[in-house]
Amino acid sequence: MFSFFYSEEKKLRKSAGHWLELADRVYKFRRDQLTPKQIEQLLTASKAVQSEVKGPSTGVKGLEKALGDLEIILRATGGRIYPSSSIVENVEFFLVAAIVILGLRAYIVQPFKIPTNSMWPSYYGMTASPVYPEGSAPNLWRQAIRLIGLGASNYSVAAPAAGEVLFPVYASTYDGTHYSFRPAFAETSGRSLLIFPTRWREYTFLVAGEQATIKVPAEFDNDFQGVLDEAFKGSSANLYEALRLGAATHKPLQTSTLQLQGRATTVYWIPIGKQVRKDEKILSFDVLTGDLLFVDRISYNFVQPQVGSGFVFKTENIDSPEMKDQAGNQIRQYYVKRLVGTPGDILEIKEPALWRNGQPITGSAAFDKNAKRDGKYPGYNNTGNLFATGTITVPANHYYALGDNSPRSKDSRYWGFIPEKSVVGRPLFIYYPFTSRWGLAN
Repeated sequence: MFSFFYSEEKKLRKSAGHWLELADRVYKFRRDQLTPKQIEQLLTASKAVQSEVKGPSTGVKGLEKALGDLEIILRATGGRIYPSSSIVENVEFFLVAAIVILGLRAYIVQPFKIPTNSMWPSYYGMTASPVYPEGSAPNLWRQAIRLIGLGASNYSVAAPAAGEVLFPVYASTYDGTHYSFRPAFAETSGRSLLIFPTRWREYTFLVAGEQATIKVPAEFDNDFQGVLDEAFKGSSANLYEALRLGAATHKPLQTSTLQLQGRATTVYWIPIGKQVRKDEKILSFDVLTGDLLFVDRISYNFVQPQVGSGFVFKTENIDSPEMKDQAGNQIRQYYVKRLVGTPGDILEIKEPALWRNGQPITGSAAFDKNAKRDGKYPGYNNTGNLFATGTITVPANHYYALGDNSPRSKDSRYWGFIPEKSVVGRPLFIYYPFTSRWGLAN
């Protein structure tokens, strides 16, 4: 920092240390590629510089000459080590940085995004803003501001032509009174923000024979139903009723084939009573990001997970039909729940409370608040497949985890026990968005 105060000789001596380190690096990494004569020249030049630095000084000129001789030898023997271009230096820097980051992510601290509202209100998942009416969708500048401040991403789809919007369903059967169907979508895997593994659901609309698609995060599906209701229910109570009405008044229904989950699938197109102009937004809304947090990956290598702690784990080792996508492939994601059972624990839900080993469970404020249905905590409910006998016992080398938002949480009640090898770590710090929840995770 204060090197400009140094004398010329002191600056040279400091520089000599760097040159000697470089010569040593060339010798160690390239001596098997050098001739005996080149090795001798390199070692001789290095010793000359060392003598000038450590021995009786011959002044600036003597050190300058020794450094000059060493530099000439390094040019002849350095290969890619010396002289190195700025491109090589930059590549090395980014490679080292990438290795450090990957090491931190794999073994110490990993970024994690809360995808759903199964842990609400402890952690917030993705939520939707109101559907934008035609002409009021935010421009790029407003989108950028909302992204920075709220983590809001805009999702929209424009009409490819003018006409009535048709909505696809997997099947439509008529029993003389009612139609039965399910909305059709394609499901794919990918990454959000180029970091977080995620799954996507792609919905297709039909207008005047032309298709238009919108892709939303699969974890957002429950909330997306509310978006679809708001956008397309019209005068009906919800989208489902609007679809039933459209199916009943437009017989026979139009059909076609879509590629869904990697296979050709016949879908029925149902009018939903929405007329659009060409390039008008069929649907436009914002998704506010779930909490982004850092996960401590190192603690559970030394201490046992504690009941009541936030609990992050991988789904790929959980053997359950609930952990398969529609194509039958194993879902490979990171989930976060709250740890409620360790090996040997006996668990029981006495709505709205959770009991552990014959006593109301303790270890987290969320347990007490759910037991009292305090504030936003809805209490635990006895749904799913694993409490049919009243109690369950956690087997060896496994754990049991539930969401704080029990009515809207798919957790161990549905897909069972979590193998010890699937454990990742515990939530450490909520770093985005910048709300009142920013700070240490609970």
